[in-house]
Amino acid sequence: MSDVARIAGVSKMTVSRVLAGHSVALATRVRVQQAIDELGYVADAAAGALSSGRSEFAAVLVPSLASSNFSDTVRGLSGALEREGLQLLLGDTDYDLVREERLVRSMLRYQPRCIALTGSQHTDGTRQLLERSRIPVVEMWDLPGNPIDMAVGFSNARAAREMVRYLKDRGYRKIGFLGGASDLDRRGLERLKGYQQEIRAQGLGEPRVIRVGESPITMSHGGPALDALLEQWPDTDAVMCVSDMSAFGAIMQCHRRGLSVPHDIAVAGFGNFEVADCCQPAITTVSVDAVGIGARAGELLVSALASGDSQAASERRKVTIDYTVISRESA
Repeated sequence: MSDVARIAGVSKMTVSRVLAGHSVALATRVRVQQAIDELGYVADAAAGALSSGRSEFAAVLVPSLASSNFSDTVRGLSGALEREGLQLLLGDTDYDLVREERLVRSMLRYQPRCIALTGSQHTDGTRQLLERSRIPVVEMWDLPGNPIDMAVGFSNARAAREMVRYLKDRGYRKIGFLGGASDLDRRGLERLKGYQQEIRAQGLGEPRVIRVGESPITMSHGGPALDALLEQWPDTDAVMCVSDMSAFGAIMQCHRRGLSVPHDIAVAGFGNFEVADCCQPAITTVSVDAVGIGARAGELLVSALASGDSQAASERRKVTIDYTVISRESA
């Protein structure tokens, strides 16, 4: 900054005002910008945050950047926040709540203006850190009974129950569920719970559950899970998968086994990933607006920042996102 000031013939305070976008005479601003360009100078954002008590960052935590749903959510968030001059400080928790706490603690050192994180299950340490931070916080993809601040999401259990009802209405009665073996994916567990509740509510016998693979669930988990399901319950006529990735793997395994989908066995997914529409047959699934979740979360954060209120007003404390069962050829 001293070098920029010397070349431009101004004080460091004037350079600081130009960088901060404050009112400076046009001729002076041009000289300062020319000196900045000549030197290739980039302002130290961390130092600026320390001196002003404000940063240009919004912290965002997702369970997996490999998931198109979560990357779409980040895209929605980015669109809403970047319009307000905020850049994303992004972390991948790998479905690990202890790792999430470490990332939250680390990110708060950069004094983010706000924070968005995925899910409603956190360690006590994470919750305390966020409650004490006094910045706007939004939890995404779930609707917790007691949000830390704000929440944008839907009930995974209710969505799963709706898929079971859809399959029953299509004439299927021996319906299985393919999920992950790990308890780290709380949304997957909620879908499993919804499946179990609706199977019993509809009088369809005992749930047929196979859990294979660590989070995140991929295409490679669907085939072994389907094999295990049919080995234990060979008369299964439909299967609900925890995600479209698992459903795709299950359908490919059906092809290898010589089973026709949906004539021999129906397969349904969750998430409406791109693979669901490209698969043959195309996968019946639950569609959730992942971009919309991110965009709405970003709008809530921007609104909270504009009002200067880090505690959500009651009318925007929880926002419910719609989901839809999309009927395709697989079920």
